[in-house]
Amino acid sequence: MSDIDLRHLRSFLAVAKERSMTRAGTALHLTQQAVSTHVRQLERSLGVVLLVRTSRGVLLTAAGEELATAGATLLDDVAHLAERVRAVAGAQAGTLRLACCPTAASMFAVEVADALEAAVPGLRVTLNGVPTPRHELELLGDGRADVAFMWLPIGGTGLHHAVVRSDPRVVVVSTRHPLADRPAVTLADLADDPVIRPDVLTSPEAERFWLADPRPGGGPAPRGPLVPSVEDCLLEVGRGRGVWLAPQPLHALTSVGNLRWIPISDAEHFDLAVVWPDRAPQPLVTRLIAEVRHVTGHDRRHHAA
Repeated sequence: MSDIDLRHLRSFLAVAKERSMTRAGTALHLTQQAVSTHVRQLERSLGVVLLVRTSRGVLLTAAGEELATAGATLLDDVAHLAERVRAVAGAQAGTLRLACCPTAASMFAVEVADALEAAVPGLRVTLNGVPTPRHELELLGDGRADVAFMWLPIGGTGLHHAVVRSDPRVVVVSTRHPLADRPAVTLADLADDPVIRPDVLTSPEAERFWLADPRPGGGPAPRGPLVPSVEDCLLEVGRGRGVWLAPQPLHALTSVGNLRWIPISDAEHFDLAVVWPDRAPQPLVTRLIAEVRHVTGHDRRHHAA
């Protein structure tokens, strides 16, 4: 249908109905000359004669009769398509409830929420800060949140996810640690260091990943004390009770001064993801993922890799 301009078709259909250029122009609020020009341009595009003028009005050719019948259906289809598109856009208006741990997403959650509200008229994004990933899963599970920011893996929860950022893994050590002055370390360098474990993770799978367990040689990661929170991890590291493996961006959120954050050259990165259940509004989730990836630059780095 690329040869047919819908404006020209609309003018032709009005002529076919009224059997008069003048009456068609009145019905469309166009001049008779404009209607006549539209019909000539339509005939030129299709390479056929659609109507003939007589002293008693307008007569349709066989081609004109065919276009009058099928063209009306086409315009109806286009109108219905526009209604469906507007209905989908309108369905996005409402509230998207987003759960996040400040340690995972405070760097961009506000920016993303503002961008999403600006992009989707009528949408309200609420941010629900929670202390641990377990709390995020609770909110997703009982319907108090539609989506969350979480580092992977989270275990067999049946939730969907899309990665929006990949963060280097670092080791946090006390400034008194023998490796404190190194610009980078390997997991082998940390083979004898017990790893402090915050009691906030969502599954054994998640704990093994955060510990980098097993280590490259197949041996287990040495487990250090289990503490209630991330903040407690940092305090224990500062006292020399062990080390902590963490995503590099968390460095910006801490104020403990007697620590060093050292890159681990051979450890897997942490993937931060948007996580959502089946009942979440999929069009909004898709838009959220796009906005977060724009803010974090994830798509640009992924395509450049």
